[in-house]
Amino acid sequence: MFGRNVRRVAAALVGLGIVALIVWALMPQPVPVDLATIATGPLEVTVEDEGITRIREVYTVSAPIGGEMLRSSLEVGDEVAAGQTIANIQPNDPTLLDVRTQRVSEAAVQAAQAAVDLAEAQIKQAKAQLEFTKNDLHRAEELAASHTISARALEKAKLDVDSADAAVASAIATLEVRKRELESAKAHLIQPGAASAPSAACCVEVRSPIKGRVLKIIAESEQVVPPGAPLIDLGDPHDLEIAVDFQSRDAVRIKPGDIARIESWGGDVTLDAKVKRIEPTGFTKVSALGIEEQRVKVILDFTGPNTAWQQLGHGYRVIARVVVWHGEGLLVPLGALFRQGDNWAVFAVADGRAHRRLVEIAERNLHAARIVTGLKAGEQVVLHPSDRVSDGVKIEKR
Repeated sequence: MFGRNVRRVAAALVGLGIVALIVWALMPQPVPVDLATIATGPLEVTVEDEGITRIREVYTVSAPIGGEMLRSSLEVGDEVAAGQTIANIQPNDPTLLDVRTQRVSEAAVQAAQAAVDLAEAQIKQAKAQLEFTKNDLHRAEELAASHTISARALEKAKLDVDSADAAVASAIATLEVRKRELESAKAHLIQPGAASAPSAACCVEVRSPIKGRVLKIIAESEQVVPPGAPLIDLGDPHDLEIAVDFQSRDAVRIKPGDIARIESWGGDVTLDAKVKRIEPTGFTKVSALGIEEQRVKVILDFTGPNTAWQQLGHGYRVIARVVVWHGEGLLVPLGALFRQGDNWAVFAVADGRAHRRLVEIAERNLHAARIVTGLKAGEQVVLHPSDRVSDGVKIEKR
């Protein structure tokens, strides 16, 4: 009898245990979550983009005249002094003559030669006339001494001598003109390679306007260049600035004088810079994904010692991070925020449960946001809430 009661009690206890296990299994378990505590701290909001370094003033030296530029001995990176000769330009070879032009030029040479012969004959004629008038003057002087002829006749003889002398000088000058015309006509017949080599004094020396370094040699080999053709780029590598193409929505938040940091430039330290100016016009730039974006060029100046960035040169790639806002505030991790309609919300922790709460935020960066209303310092919020977390659900710290 006693043993039967013991078995009944044991069976009852086992049944109660099973029921308790079933009830416990059916009860909702707390959701394990990661928690963060709301606290006051510094917040810095930045915008970043890729930029390049560039020399502030790049001088492109051009050819002052057209001609044949001799090969340059300079190389990229060479230092040049102000006033140093960086290029030499000599006259071009004459152009090739076609058959018609050559025959016209040959006829012009023959005509010029005939004009020279005519001028030489005119000189002989003028000299003969001068000799004749001198003899007449001699006879007139003898007759005037004996009062055989009038004074006017004597003066007429002297005038004839002077006129004949002037005619000789005119004929000689005409001969010189005809000789120059003959030389000009012969010059039109010169073919390429037939002219004698020009002297060193005939070349135009192109000089450097500044003291700096050669950045780019545009025309290196010996070649014919037209007037105004770019020859070489010069600049001072110690006078660097940074040009960054920010998206227009980020550029409107940037102001001249804002602090900037230069990263991913190849060195071990972050370089200091500041915004110098924001250009007033934007431009369209196609991204790597083929998307057209409106960009604005922002110019930055280095503010640290040049020893920190002296390894940078013209056209080097950098990442620029510009600080558009900084200050103190009540901060919430960005991972705790989610959208609730048009508002921001968080799951705040109270009495071991998660409670959905709307919040108002101001400035934010990639890590945290500044809380305006909705949370107080010391409260805890759920980080990266999953779909298991809902309003009023029990939670436990993971």
